[in-house]
Amino acid sequence: MIDGCKQHTLYTWTKGEGLDPIPVARAEGVYFYTPDGQKILDFNSQLMCVNIGHGHPKVIEAMKKQLDELIFVYPGTATAVRARTAKLLAEIVPGNINTFFFTLSGAEANENAIKMARDFTGRQKILSRFRSYHGATNATMQLTGDPRRWGSEPGGPGFIRVMDPRPYDYSFGDTEEEQTANNLKYLEEVIMYEGPHTIAAMFVETVTGTNGVQPPPKGYLKGLKELLTKYGILLVCDEVMAGFGRTGKMFAFEHYDIVPDILTMAKGLTSAYAPLGAVGLSDPIAAFYEKNVFLGGLTYNSHCVCLAAAEAAIHVVLGEGLVEHAAKMQHVMRGEMDRLQARHVSFKEGRAIGLFGMIDLRKNSAGDAMAPYNGSHPAMGQLGKFFRDNGLFTFVRWGSFMCNPPLTITEEQLREGFAIIDRGLEITDAAFEG
Repeated sequence: MIDGCKQHTLYTWTKGEGLDPIPVARAEGVYFYTPDGQKILDFNSQLMCVNIGHGHPKVIEAMKKQLDELIFVYPGTATAVRARTAKLLAEIVPGNINTFFFTLSGAEANENAIKMARDFTGRQKILSRFRSYHGATNATMQLTGDPRRWGSEPGGPGFIRVMDPRPYDYSFGDTEEEQTANNLKYLEEVIMYEGPHTIAAMFVETVTGTNGVQPPPKGYLKGLKELLTKYGILLVCDEVMAGFGRTGKMFAFEHYDIVPDILTMAKGLTSAYAPLGAVGLSDPIAAFYEKNVFLGGLTYNSHCVCLAAAEAAIHVVLGEGLVEHAAKMQHVMRGEMDRLQARHVSFKEGRAIGLFGMIDLRKNSAGDAMAPYNGSHPAMGQLGKFFRDNGLFTFVRWGSFMCNPPLTITEEQLREGFAIIDRGLEITDAAFEG
């Protein structure tokens, strides 16, 4: 299995030399299994996407039913499953976001959101933040601030990146209120320099994902929306990772008393049972397209089987109380992080909102990260191997690792994962420099 995949397929974000993919035979609930029977706790929901757990029978049944009914027609048609899924999204997304454009991924959703923002405003420039990831297509790589964008540069014109309220090695203040006030003051100055009349939108991950699982500081998103509205700039919230219950709300922006102008989503939309993304448009932008042509679309947009998976997955999230369960499990995850911090000298900081979590490790008492920005450390590689050998799957990145299990995880299973982490941190404790 491994040899065949390595010989004839190209893997994402890695070189072929030394590649050692995990062989997977099946998956169920919060676990997946290798062909030789090793049981692995999925502590990252694969790519923060299998929100309802693996192999949920209700979604599988809905997809089978759709296969018997209608598999594919081109996206210029009307289908029952498209009507039902769009209506369901209009019911669960707060505020005036009632119209949806279906795509095949989160990156494609963000690509189309760029077009829509430019169409609606008649402006070209797009703001985004350095501590961000918005997808691997050409335009979304220009939105992205982290080092994954470097291979796609130089990109198209008009993309402006700014610092986050919590950058890596700079502080906008000691308190959340100071961080918010100072960052927004800085951002308004950037807007002045760029010319507000030239800026169409600002894209933000409502909760920063792979670059830290960083919830925004107090008042930030509300202040940001007010600032952007002042200059006629749209706010686009990328909830590809944070949406569909991950943060203990159906959508993360519900924590912060705002509604964006455009909402992008994927991953938890179908719980990754099929590829689907969507752009949610507020009523004024949707009305614009009643009289203006949207110049976008791909062959498989609004694919019937993918929409059936989304409809069923959303009903599972709602019907099984997974949003509320994620909020409840936040306290368990937070308690486990606090316990580990008290036990391990290499533990720097843990963050959790719902079941969206990350742990940062340090190499000395000054608080320097175990691995530098876009760098590595031998202990982090050893830690990742320990997790894999001991039946825990998650992503180890730079000096941090992620804690994003399916929303169906029980308290016992969550503690099972942290027990493995507890043992593994002895490796990074041994690398602590004092």
